[in-house]
Amino acid sequence: MIPQHFIDELLARTDIVEVINGRVTLKKQGREYAACCPFHGEKTPSFFVSPTKQFYHCFGCGAHGTAITFLMEHDNLSFPEAIEELARLAGMEVPREQGTGDRAEDHRPLYDALEAAAEHYVRALRHNHEAVDYLKARGLTGEIARDFRLGFAEDRWDGLISALSPRFDDKTLIEAGLAIRKEGGQVYDRFRGRIMFPIRDTRGRVIGFGGRILGKGEPKYLNSPETPVFHKGQQLYGLFEARKAATRLEQLLVVEGYMDVIALAQHGITHAVATLGTSTTRDHLERLFRVVPRLVFCFDGDAAGRKAAWRALEQALPVMRDGREAAFLFLPEGEDPDTLVRTLGAEGFREREATAQALSDTFLDGLKARYDAHTREGRARLGSEGAKLLRAMPEGLLKTQLVNDLARLCAVSPEQFARQTEAHAGHDQPPPSAVDQPVARPGRRPATAGTQRLAMTPARLALALLVREPGLAAGLKDWDYLAASPVPGARLLAQVIETLRTSPHLTTAGLLERWRDSDEGRFLLKLAQWQPPDAEDAPPARMLSDALTRLRHLHDEQRASELLEKASAADLSAAEKEELKRLLSARHGGGP
Repeated sequence: MIPQHFIDELLARTDIVEVINGRVTLKKQGREYAACCPFHGEKTPSFFVSPTKQFYHCFGCGAHGTAITFLMEHDNLSFPEAIEELARLAGMEVPREQGTGDRAEDHRPLYDALEAAAEHYVRALRHNHEAVDYLKARGLTGEIARDFRLGFAEDRWDGLISALSPRFDDKTLIEAGLAIRKEGGQVYDRFRGRIMFPIRDTRGRVIGFGGRILGKGEPKYLNSPETPVFHKGQQLYGLFEARKAATRLEQLLVVEGYMDVIALAQHGITHAVATLGTSTTRDHLERLFRVVPRLVFCFDGDAAGRKAAWRALEQALPVMRDGREAAFLFLPEGEDPDTLVRTLGAEGFREREATAQALSDTFLDGLKARYDAHTREGRARLGSEGAKLLRAMPEGLLKTQLVNDLARLCAVSPEQFARQTEAHAGHDQPPPSAVDQPVARPGRRPATAGTQRLAMTPARLALALLVREPGLAAGLKDWDYLAASPVPGARLLAQVIETLRTSPHLTTAGLLERWRDSDEGRFLLKLAQWQPPDAEDAPPARMLSDALTRLRHLHDEQRASELLEKASAADLSAAEKEELKRLLSARHGGGP
């Protein structure tokens, strides 16, 4: 576990402008910095970085957060990895603490073992003529094999173990997924007699392997097992190479196999990635959409390919926020990307890719193929299935259009059909609470699609001001009552004030990180996007004081009502009678 005090100090030393500018070119605009958003395609800058708040926000797609969040989203790093990267930039060493019943694990030996294995497989390929001839027969050059670090696992039980045993023990090799222990205790190589495809994370580290059998045998492809550093339901083959080949990607092509990715890259189509022997998952899609605004799925045009495409579509709908696009490229019978690019050439393949069918059309065509829209019963089943799929889809213009299209198909009004797509209609999940609604930022920039205005109650206003200027907490006095106040948001406000009084050095970023991955944290992140109106007669300290005065008034009103109810039942203690007398006196005396 990484100590909280270290994270606070690290963020205090980190300049978010410097971190982001190393990856995205920023330009000064007033007190902030602007750029075209790295998380979605756009021509006009809507991505702003505040050096004062140490916070970024995109008014186009809604991406926002601290320097830690940026590295996690942009570089696809885990939270500890993002901390490590910021610490490296700041010249700091990350300390570790032992958690309750937990031990902070260091995976460096696994990464080292996997890297050593990749180097061993590359050397072994150079000396195996059969493997080299196979790759040449597939049309691959030495350069492409070098770029993707292709290798070969010798057809021996201990080829890798013998090469690595002086540096790594059996336990490390087994944990890295490179070796297997028999029931009798003997350890042997997992990969034998296979062309090896190293799988790299977004930092270029080898995290696992895919191996294709050379000759006959089963399974044809063998992947690394799940390990502490490799989770195949989240990783994509070729993503590191695609990002390395282009500084700014606009779309990614999702194919099915390692060889498809490599063959396309050899023909200059360097934006292909592949899932690792699994169906496309939401984790895959979220990761890809953090890199590009548009995905093209490439499947065979046969029944199996269309079935796989529908599964991918079902996973895609819940992540299809406005600003994201997905399309489906169906290949001719018997073709795969490897064979088709050889037939058509790079330009011909790109032209075919440009004709990919939009997700919305694939969705509607798929429903019409499954249900008879010419009968009332068929339209009812079509509508029921379509509504169920749309319930998981984020609100936005694309969902609205699909609702309208399905309403026409089902011969009902858009309003009637829209009611069927509401979450509670299918009992799938409770409706989102008000705290999850995004906050619109009034002032100089317009709200974007999907951004709704959240009413600024006194508690929200006070929280927004403190998130924006944490130093305001130092001057607060009468706030203890907030911890027990029934007013919505008051208890979170009390926690924020207490945190800032205890740690007065916290910046906006440091404060937000205290509530990372919580509902309260997501709410504070939305409030951090708010900007107070530019009014000389309403400085932030005065606005905060007024908000707290109104909160005190609300608290006193609710407390008085509670005590009056108890008084009617003759259930008041002496202290409560005095409290009620004081509250009623303030009320009748024209309190705040």
